[in-house]
Amino acid sequence: MKNTNLDNYLSKSYEEAWKDYISSLSGASFAVWDHVILTASNEHQAEAFRLQIQSREKYLPKGTKYTVIPDDGGVRVGSGGATFAAIRWLSENGGWKGRKILVIHSGGDSRRVPQYSALGKLFSPVPHKLPDGRSSTLFDEFIIAMSSVPSRITEGMMLLSGDVVLLFNSLLIEWNGKGAAVISFKEDAETGKDHGVYLTGDDGNVRRFLHKQSIDTLRSAGAVNDAGCVDIDTGTILFGTDVLDSLYSLISSDGGIDEEKYRSFVNEKVRLSLYGDFQYPLAADSSLEQFYKEKPEGAFSDELAICRKALWDALRQFRLRMFRLAPAKFIHFGTTKEIIDLMCGGVNAYRCLGWSDIVNSSSHTPAYDSVISAGVRIGNGVYAEVSHIHSSASVGDGSVISFVDLEDGNVPSHVVVHGLRQTDGKFVCRIFGTDDNPKENRLFGKIIPEDLGKSLWEAPIYPVRDNLHDAVGAALELYSAVMEGRWDLIGPGRSLAEGFMNADTGYILSWNAQMRDLVAMHVIERLIDEKRPAVEAKLDGPLTQIQRNWLDQRLKTADYSKAMRLCYYVGSALGGAGGEQVISGMFNVLSDAILREVLRDVKENSHARIVKDEHTVSLPLRVNWGGGWSDTPPYCCENGGTVLNAAILLNGSRPVTVRMKKIPQKKIVFTSGDMDVCGEFTDITELQKVGDPLDPFVLQKSALLACGVIPFEGGDLDVVLERLGGGFTMDTDVGGVPRGSGLGTSSILAAACARALFEFLGIEYTDDDLYGYVLCIEQMMSTGGGWQDQVGGATDGIKFITSRPGLDQSLKVTHLELDEETRRELNERFCLVYTGQRRLARKILRDVVGRYVGCEPDVMKALDDIQRLAALMRFELERGNVDAFAHILSEHWEQVKIIDADSTNTLIDQIIDSVEDLIDGKFVAGAGGGGFLQMILKKGVGRDMLQRRLKELFSDTDINVWDCTLV
Repeated sequence: MKNTNLDNYLSKSYEEAWKDYISSLSGASFAVWDHVILTASNEHQAEAFRLQIQSREKYLPKGTKYTVIPDDGGVRVGSGGATFAAIRWLSENGGWKGRKILVIHSGGDSRRVPQYSALGKLFSPVPHKLPDGRSSTLFDEFIIAMSSVPSRITEGMMLLSGDVVLLFNSLLIEWNGKGAAVISFKEDAETGKDHGVYLTGDDGNVRRFLHKQSIDTLRSAGAVNDAGCVDIDTGTILFGTDVLDSLYSLISSDGGIDEEKYRSFVNEKVRLSLYGDFQYPLAADSSLEQFYKEKPEGAFSDELAICRKALWDALRQFRLRMFRLAPAKFIHFGTTKEIIDLMCGGVNAYRCLGWSDIVNSSSHTPAYDSVISAGVRIGNGVYAEVSHIHSSASVGDGSVISFVDLEDGNVPSHVVVHGLRQTDGKFVCRIFGTDDNPKENRLFGKIIPEDLGKSLWEAPIYPVRDNLHDAVGAALELYSAVMEGRWDLIGPGRSLAEGFMNADTGYILSWNAQMRDLVAMHVIERLIDEKRPAVEAKLDGPLTQIQRNWLDQRLKTADYSKAMRLCYYVGSALGGAGGEQVISGMFNVLSDAILREVLRDVKENSHARIVKDEHTVSLPLRVNWGGGWSDTPPYCCENGGTVLNAAILLNGSRPVTVRMKKIPQKKIVFTSGDMDVCGEFTDITELQKVGDPLDPFVLQKSALLACGVIPFEGGDLDVVLERLGGGFTMDTDVGGVPRGSGLGTSSILAAACARALFEFLGIEYTDDDLYGYVLCIEQMMSTGGGWQDQVGGATDGIKFITSRPGLDQSLKVTHLELDEETRRELNERFCLVYTGQRRLARKILRDVVGRYVGCEPDVMKALDDIQRLAALMRFELERGNVDAFAHILSEHWEQVKIIDADSTNTLIDQIIDSVEDLIDGKFVAGAGGGGFLQMILKKGVGRDMLQRRLKELFSDTDINVWDCTLV
């Protein structure tokens, strides 16, 4: 049964430890360790530790000094010998008086988990994404969990075992730095038999230390309580400065290290154990006679007996206090099997601490800093760490993939596949069974021939290859040979031990960083695939080369929908100027995709001829009522759109005008009345340059190309004009309309240009044709807008417009048939109020498209809702209910504010508030943020009343009611 109280307690304890850890980084007066000492098995491993500490510099307290001490000469001296080495180092570097010292014994070669040998088990993965986003290791967990302890002790040394994570609340510890103490808690006897167990007396001191004893022995000793639990050895010991003084006396003379004495305690033959040899004399019921008989870490010898007698004399004067923590928990990282059990189910017991079977990975199966691509076959109980499994690879049940790029090959079940680069630049891939014990002479359960070595650890069977891919292939061949009994096909190669000793630790750390970079990109891709918001996308800094290569490759192969989201999500994750630059690529992807689609059927019209000496097209403006934004790519391309809008006259006129005139000269002349510019063109290449929105003639040029008047590339303007029957001028004008009005002038001008060209050159067209050509024109101009504006102004009337999903938007336009009374009432009550502000449409477009592409839930829902409201507006108008229409118009604006909060501002809100009692409905024109406001007056309220109210409050401003008529 799940212990909710324990979970809550441990969860809160971890939160407190994390807070203390963060405080320790501040450099303030928070108590921190003076020294953290790591012990290593040899200098090679020590250097790996130093590199990893260095890589964490910003995550470690500044007031703490970190030291790595390898076993002397690279020989195994035991955890007790390593403790003497730490004491020696401290004696030579300021001593221990008044200092708080943390020693983590991590000097093993990890024979039971060879995939962790190179970097050390201390830096092996822990299934925990830290609150700051990092993937945790045992070392990180130690630093965090122990960050609270310095404030609970006055001085002395805390020693930890490097393969145990201890979860507890440090408030249960209060130590004066004198004598010795251990940390323990209750654990079931079945677990205790594989570790050490304490038996305490009434005084709270340890009476006996029972190291790896059977359950029967534990029971007979009285160490098992009624609940079947024991006080377990957690591998955590506290030595006071007096104990350290006494231990130091064994290896010193005349105030300094005595090399001969020191070497007598620190050597491979004696191999003292911190837990057996140091703790035993401290237990009250111990005897020297029994001490001599206690199982050693190495072998019995006369030298060991001499050392034990010396330790007895030095430590017997002290007693071993026990801190029993309740509740508490510890996790042992001892074997591959334990790791698999933890990652594939056991981790659920620690979810209260934020532990998970998927840590900073793009995977649906247990993984740590890994990418498992969709489509690969992954068996049950598979665990990947710092690996990429992709392409045609498959992995059998219960296997571990570690530090490997696996792109093909079939990994069998219940094996570990571990890639390792060597210092000579070569690669070995070590494969062994998950149940194999490298200390034994079996591989995949098969006995290893004696000529290959006495144990799997020493057998030189792993082929050396020039690259990791080939090394993986060789490892799979090795598996097949062993299973077929073909030992003659195996070797020579490198052993697990040689692979460890020749590991290129710098490369391993680099590979780890590269995988983190790769994982970050795949996680972003998964956010896109799962339609989760872009705000969840995170990157630690600028794109690395690995990430740039990944993004470039993805953009080359992705469809436009995926590609533009990759740009947006990655840009959002980056933030700042660099992020904006990547996001801008989103619009290029979209524009290019639409342009390719709309240009498929566009070609030069060889039948075009000038049929009129002069021709003028004048078009109305439009007001948007419902569904605006749903007509904007990419939303409409992916979902279709729904819009309700109407054509209007402004001051009784159609303000958008295009005048065509035939001239005898072989040239094309563009003039723009509203922009006051003029340009003459005799070179066709200049007319074919489009895509620059700042070009004053980009609209006219785009119209010539889209309507087939000139070819997209090549050709001769003289020849074209000869065929057409002469040169011509095109004069465009939008008269009497403020810039940024929100009334669709730029798109309607594009429609007027297309219509004028068709009619001037005798090209037959329909209204549906016209809409498509205008969309093409706008894509060439790179404006990125939707299709509702040109439809709204290209023809008179109130239009209900829909489209289906697709890059080539095919529009269905329905003109509403209103009865005369409804039309009259609507014209009387509808009015436009100019705000005097100019809106920034391009910025608004970028923000709204970004929020849609970024899958913001409120925007997605609002885009659906505005289309529903557009349909409701049509329904109410067609049944003559202008009041209901006005109400829905206001409701629609509330949804638009969700899509774009900048559609309104302080001035607009003030205008609305000042006339709220005179109106039944209100909405912005266009995207909002300036330009015109639309209002539906209450019955009986005239435009003159509205104008007087505005002038009372906003005198001497441009805020006015404008003359407009629905047409």
